[in-house]
Amino acid sequence: MIDAFVEALQFVFMRNALVAGVLVSIACGIVGTFVVIKRIVFISGGIAHAAYGGIGLGYYVKYALLPLLAAGGAAAQDHRPGSWPLVGAILFSLLAAVIMGLIQRRTRQRADTVIGVLWAIGMAVGIVFVDLSQGYKVDLMSYLFGSILAVERAELVIILVLDVVIVALTALFYKELLAISFDETFASVENVPVDAIYIVLLCLIALTVVMMMRVVGLIMVIAMLTMPAAIAGRFVRDMKQMMISSIVLGMLFTVIGLWLSYAWNLTSGASIILVAGVAYLISLALPALPGGRARAHKSE
Repeated sequence: MIDAFVEALQFVFMRNALVAGVLVSIACGIVGTFVVIKRIVFISGGIAHAAYGGIGLGYYVKYALLPLLAAGGAAAQDHRPGSWPLVGAILFSLLAAVIMGLIQRRTRQRADTVIGVLWAIGMAVGIVFVDLSQGYKVDLMSYLFGSILAVERAELVIILVLDVVIVALTALFYKELLAISFDETFASVENVPVDAIYIVLLCLIALTVVMMMRVVGLIMVIAMLTMPAAIAGRFVRDMKQMMISSIVLGMLFTVIGLWLSYAWNLTSGASIILVAGVAYLISLALPALPGGRARAHKSE
């Protein structure tokens, strides 16, 4: 079966899937580490579901606005959504991240309440925009449950750009992100702009969520974002090692998941998540490194 999988790489869609999995694993490994350390898994899910509003907006632009602007409605004849849903998801997820951060930091509202409200609004807006669109909508399922095999070259370019942005911002604000991840009070004493850096972190999560939509779908974003980092956090001594280990694990899970999906004709996103889930359960049965995360804080 391994030989068959290698042969499958001769197809463009399989190569695109593998490249997308590798690029997404880089973002997941970096951002997922902060998510796990700071314990903001639930807010990641909120941003992910709020992003559905952007997907609906992308479909509306593609199938409602563009046909009005195109001569003879030529755009309406094209059933490929292209990159519009992805671009819309980027805008909505960033907007949701900023709003969540501002409300959470500047008001006394409970974080879970804010997340739940924006979660619901984002999904509702997306559904309304989809209803207003009159084009081909079956592809929407790929954003909910993932369709890594359907990733197009234009989407790979967007994912690569997002990867570069995430890596650059993490490198630029690494010390500040590290400080607020472990101790916000100490970070404030050290004159770190905690609120601003926290919003930057939420924006990094938003960009990562958008990247993962085509790989595992909005429904399973949280799993892929957190499981590699959670596994790595049990066996490494510092933050950078945790990030690198998470990236490697994410790539490994993606490759194995793709192989399983190809060999047994399974849904690719679910296969990747299942592999990651089994690996996480196995890691729980192994002895963790004593004081791993505490040493990670001190070593930096």
